[in-house]
Amino acid sequence: MMNGSCACGAIRFSTSAAPFGASSCHCTQCRKMSGHSWASAQVPVSDLTIDGPVRWLELTPKARRGICPDCGAFLFWHGTGEDMISFALGAVDGTTGLRLERHIFTADKGDYYDIADGLPQRP
Repeated sequence: MMNGSCACGAIRFSTSAAPFGASSCHCTQCRKMSGHSWASAQVPVSDLTIDGPVRWLELTPKARRGICPDCGAFLFWHGTGEDMISFALGAVDGTTGLRLERHIFTADKGDYYDIADGLPQRP
């Protein structure tokens, strides 16, 4: 079981599924919402339990992002019509047992840092 929460504790989430696809997203929206890049993993929507007042924000027609309306934590990313949902690895309570597998939307990354960890990069 993996559990997580927002900074203020108003939202809690859990999954018994094995998360996969750990990635760091460097797209403009993730950078603006997180302040840098956004690390996440994904599970089937049906295997993620969310308790609390998630506010779903649609910045593009392609996806919606779940945030806490109280503390502003960016917790979830759900592609339109997709059966999978991503959750913020930084919001997991305790260790994740995961390692990043790749960087995505690297063409949009900030100019103030380099990605030099040797992981695959998808522009």
